Amino acid sequence: MEKIQWKVDGMDCNTCAINIHKYLEKQGMKNVKVNYATGDVIFESNGAFSKEKISIGIEDLGYTVVNDEVNNTLKHQTLNIKPFLSTHLQRLLFCLPFTAVLMLHMIPGLHIDWLMNHWVQLGLTIPVYLVGMSFFGKSAWKSIRNGMPNMNVLIAIGATAAFVYSLYGSLTGQPEKYMFYETAATIITLVFLGNYLEDASISSTQRELNKLVKSQKVMANMIAFDDEHKEQIFQVENTRLHVGDLILIKSGEQVPIDCKILWGDMHVSEAIITGESTPVHKYPKDKLIGGSLVTDGTVKAQVTAVGQDTVLSGIINMVKQAQGEKPPVQQLADRISAVFIPIVMGIAALTLLISWLILKEFTPALMRSIAVLVIACPCAMGLATPAAIAVGLGRAARTGILFRNATSLETFKNIRQVVFDKTGTLTTGKFRIAGFQSSIDETEFKRLVYSIEKYSNHPMATAIVNEWSKRTPSEKIKDELSWKKIEEVKGLGMQATDKEENHFTAGSFKTAKELTNDDTHNVYIVRNGELLGWIDVKDEVRPEAKQVIDYLHKKNIETILLSGDRQAKCNELGSQLGIDKIIAEQTPEQKLEWIDKLNKKTPTAMVGDGINDAPALAKATIGISMNEASQIAVQSAQVILMNHGLKNLPTALGLGKHTYLTIKQNLFWAFFYNIIAIPVAALGLLTPTFGALVMGLSDVVLAINSVRLFVKRVV
Repeated sequence: MEKIQWKVDGMDCNTCAINIHKYLEKQGMKNVKVNYATGDVIFESNGAFSKEKISIGIEDLGYTVVNDEVNNTLKHQTLNIKPFLSTHLQRLLFCLPFTAVLMLHMIPGLHIDWLMNHWVQLGLTIPVYLVGMSFFGKSAWKSIRNGMPNMNVLIAIGATAAFVYSLYGSLTGQPEKYMFYETAATIITLVFLGNYLEDASISSTQRELNKLVKSQKVMANMIAFDDEHKEQIFQVENTRLHVGDLILIKSGEQVPIDCKILWGDMHVSEAIITGESTPVHKYPKDKLIGGSLVTDGTVKAQVTAVGQDTVLSGIINMVKQAQGEKPPVQQLADRISAVFIPIVMGIAALTLLISWLILKEFTPALMRSIAVLVIACPCAMGLATPAAIAVGLGRAARTGILFRNATSLETFKNIRQVVFDKTGTLTTGKFRIAGFQSSIDETEFKRLVYSIEKYSNHPMATAIVNEWSKRTPSEKIKDELSWKKIEEVKGLGMQATDKEENHFTAGSFKTAKELTNDDTHNVYIVRNGELLGWIDVKDEVRPEAKQVIDYLHKKNIETILLSGDRQAKCNELGSQLGIDKIIAEQTPEQKLEWIDKLNKKTPTAMVGDGINDAPALAKATIGISMNEASQIAVQSAQVILMNHGLKNLPTALGLGKHTYLTIKQNLFWAFFYNIIAIPVAALGLLTPTFGALVMGLSDVVLAINSVRLFVKRVV
């Protein structure tokens, strides 16, 4: 399946998003995600479709497709110069002077004779009406033509009713009975004001993501060589770099793109990625993340990833896709939004008919009907969820927390127990050799262990390989063994066979339990059923682990240690941290069974980082992985902690709960507003002008409430 990500302009409410969603599904697209707040449209296809046809179809609905992938978003935002009257602000500024003059006669004590002339009012209203209909009317007609009416239908009908009614009075010589030109102009101008305020409010919910986008495009110092093989340095945009290019990065600069240090060392702040402001010391062969800030040092590096393959692009993509997700709490609002426009039009028609029958006058009945049309706000119901999610995910990204989908934000509210892996999760995973013993020559033993463990990704194996490779030249391991077959067995360790068909294992006590009763060591080396020796490695408890466990207990969340390590070591760690329940010596299959059992009891979060944690992470209600975890663990998790530790776990939990709370508050306001406002308008208790103003401000209330998440205390 090919994943397509487009930017679509012109969406003004959730009804627009629903219309595009329905259209794409009718065209056979899968996993469609449309976020009207951000303009992002994401869908999947088997490739057998015409992008041009789909684009034209969306434009026929009344929207504009911008074929910008994530890496071109900044270019679209900064270089795409739009024609005049193509933005809500430009339309507002154009309409405002005409409308302001029309409204002068409403100021108490101010009487302007020429302004009371209906032909003057018509002349002032026509420019406003034409601009309004070029946007609202065009959008409304396209939506009706496609059988998917949007909010602009209500605005277009309301403004047109007031304008045509007034025009009828002018043409029939009885303007004093039909003088409502200012109503038509004011409706259009105030809705443009509301749309502009809504756009400004929504853009503020996107500010954290926009910071990441802006940091993608910088200048880089590219290293090249002339004919005499002398080094030359010149500046290029990082978007023009390719994998393998050489670059120079100096103190105070931003790392232009993902790369690997070849020469030199430096201190780098990765706050934009991890939320951790403390600089990290990087050495040769270490990787640098594009967007990081160099605080000290100079290096020469080789580009390792470009475009969408970079870490930063991956983060932006993940956040954008998560923002397009609709958690279960939004489903009711979507169902109502889908039928909202026809219902409001029906209420407006009934208001006109009933008011006319009761009042015996058409003019006040029409004004009530117009007020119903312009005060109804389907946008509020559609904006309630995406605004809160955009802020929640933006703050999470800034803090160093990545949510793979928006549903995880909502699901956090139900979590009553958290399961932790041990190695690399509650501990640092940075092992060092504490001791070893062998029945064969020490050099031969190291050579054997090194040759096996270099193929493993397990933190213990990595520590052994690193420590025994960083020795003096005379002590360095030479003539590594070659293997006919070698593989890593989850939960056990490494298994290898040499060319002479000798079978070796390097793993936990389970691999040697028939050869020894001593289960106090970490790695056992066995050859053809004979125990050759063992290695002890020492791990350190993460400094923040105790604080995180205490926080969970304070929130009445049960903590469980689920590990493949030995019972004695797990009991020791569990006692040190105060963990409620210890489950040790478990294979990946057994971990999966435990998570399944715990999930059935109550919603469960699992925190892990190893290959053997991947199935359990995928099975848990919410899987949480560390960013330095194995790739399969990261891919299996719904939440990724980017800050090299557990310290942001409470923030992730708190953000999830408070984002859900904000969504509920927004939905309450959206429903409450429409339930109260529409009957009030139908009873004639407010004018169409005031209704248009209130409708415009209703979305701003939701956006402001959502933006509070940026500064709200969530832990």
